[in-house]
Amino acid sequence: MTHLASYAADWLEAEAARRLERRIEQALRRARATGAPALASVTALCLRADDPTALILRSRRAGEHWFCLEQPERAGTALAALGVVRELRAHGPGRFAEVARRWRGVAREAFADPGGGVPGSGLVALGGFAFAPDGGESRRWAGFAPASLVVPEISFARRAGETWVSANVEVTPDDTGEELLARLERRFAELSPAPLPLLDPSPAGSYRVVSVMPPSHYEEAVARAVARIRAGELDKVVLARDVEVHAPIAHDPAAVLALLRAEFPSCYVFAVGHDDAVFLAASPELLVRREGQRASTVALAGSTRRSADPAVDDHLGEQLLRSAKDRHENEIVARRIARMLRPHAVWVAAAPEPALVRVANIQHLALPIRAQLKEAIGAIELAGLLHPTPAVGGEPRERAQAMIPALEGIDRGWYAGPIGWSDTVGDGEFCVGLRCALLRGQLAHLYAGCGIVADSEPAAELAETEIKLQALLPLLAG
Repeated sequence: MTHLASYAADWLEAEAARRLERRIEQALRRARATGAPALASVTALCLRADDPTALILRSRRAGEHWFCLEQPERAGTALAALGVVRELRAHGPGRFAEVARRWRGVAREAFADPGGGVPGSGLVALGGFAFAPDGGESRRWAGFAPASLVVPEISFARRAGETWVSANVEVTPDDTGEELLARLERRFAELSPAPLPLLDPSPAGSYRVVSVMPPSHYEEAVARAVARIRAGELDKVVLARDVEVHAPIAHDPAAVLALLRAEFPSCYVFAVGHDDAVFLAASPELLVRREGQRASTVALAGSTRRSADPAVDDHLGEQLLRSAKDRHENEIVARRIARMLRPHAVWVAAAPEPALVRVANIQHLALPIRAQLKEAIGAIELAGLLHPTPAVGGEPRERAQAMIPALEGIDRGWYAGPIGWSDTVGDGEFCVGLRCALLRGQLAHLYAGCGIVADSEPAAELAETEIKLQALLPLLAG
């Protein structure tokens, strides 16, 4: 068999390259014996990559799938990936369980290393889920299935300055080892470690920002929701609106991500690329993190603006902490999360009081919640168990979900859906797709929503969506 040559040697240790060659031989024998594809994978300490997101964005091929997720302030945590060797898609109410079942099968049958020294290293499935069981049916969301996790061709995982690389190969009965290694060699040769570009501060032409629905439509939707809440039909519902940005040139996701991770280092900065579209965000909200038998999440609900004046900013935060309306909204979320986790946990513990989480343009009430799991339930199943929390859906869940489309009048697609990854033992992490935009050429769709409760005021909720849209609007609208 032809050995991986100089290009791969720049990224993979020699022993890892030899290990992959042996795995490919094993996978070939199985594929030819069974007639079904087999997966070969290797993971090793990376010899040169220090910025996974920049590496992936600079090296992606036109139209291919790519993924990146990082949280800069958490020890530089980052996971980025290129290509697809296996895709797991599903739709309908059982989409989380179906994807989780298929991923367990892939993990069980793969010829792969255990994970490396940092979370997200090793063989992983990464991607996201639409908000609704069959969400993303409109043309704007073409390519983004209701559930889509992919096993990438190459992935890089970093934490605390240490980066691990994984290379994955789909092996079919008709393949040869030489062809497979040559294909991977070409992929490594295309990797281009270069910094992310700067956003053009003054492109030729003008930008146009358009509310898909007039602002009055959103205020009317809030008023109708408040009336139904006060009538006792439900406790809370989250309503969103979207805004379009028409640019004179194609939006540059690489430049936007560079600014997002600089401006929002405590957030989950992510991007998922499908064909000619990119869904990206700087989300403040963790849906769930599973590490062994420990699950972590947060009830994030209740918001107010920031101020450049430290005294005013502190005052706004204190008002938020004392706001009966916002604390009630947060409590609804925390109660549901705890109720959903308890049947699967030895114990569930929440902080005694919500704390302030401040990001560049907004501050939130956040209540951390932890659980000790009593059964082998993985990150994907946990995401399906909790999604949608009342922070993005409502309470009661089913009643709110049925009400949302009629009141909003938009297809949320992956907005407010879970985005993240899982490894072969079920550990993983999913955030919520908030403070986000869908980019396709010169058009960007931005989304923002607010939790509506009995005391909500339509004008105030509209103003809150404007604050949340400011996470991305200044970057995309020139």
